[in-house]
Amino acid sequence: MLTAATIQRLIDSLTSKGILFEVGLTDAEINRVQLTFGFQFPPDLRQFLQAALPVSPRFPNWRSASEEKLWEQINFALDGLYFDIEHNNLWLDEWGTQPDTLAESLAIARRELATVPRLIPVYIHRFIPSEPPEAGNPVFSVHQSDIIIYGNDLAAYLSAEFGIPNPSTSPETPRAIRFWSEWLV
Repeated sequence: MLTAATIQRLIDSLTSKGILFEVGLTDAEINRVQLTFGFQFPPDLRQFLQAALPVSPRFPNWRSASEEKLWEQINFALDGLYFDIEHNNLWLDEWGTQPDTLAESLAIARRELATVPRLIPVYIHRFIPSEPPEAGNPVFSVHQSDIIIYGNDLAAYLSAEFGIPNPSTSPETPRAIRFWSEWLV
């Protein structure tokens, strides 16, 4: 778990890189977001968002963005997989034999993908899984079916993405996340 001092060092470093912040989310705002979108923020992301809310472009603005815009950011990862099913012949063996029609293929994919850990947008197409509901989940870069780990935890991700020091001790290897880690080679 990140400490308050570690989070403040991250925020200070990000601010020095031009990232804009507003006052952090309240408990009521966190609860509203979680109820509206059906996920739980992992504890480290929740702590970070409650310390200060990044509001620069390409960050999800959990306080003032429209629900439609937030859904678009949340659904980006799965929409990319649906695109690859439709245009790039993506099909997973565990889904069984691929149906003959695109509509049937997409219906099966939607049903199967509804069971995987939800990804929460952090920045552009970088996502942290909601499961397990613990600190230390890796941050994935997801662009269609091109999926890689961009940070072994939130602090390592922010350090890599924005070229700032990592004031935390991040794990040497990322935690395995059901379904999403299986894409990694």
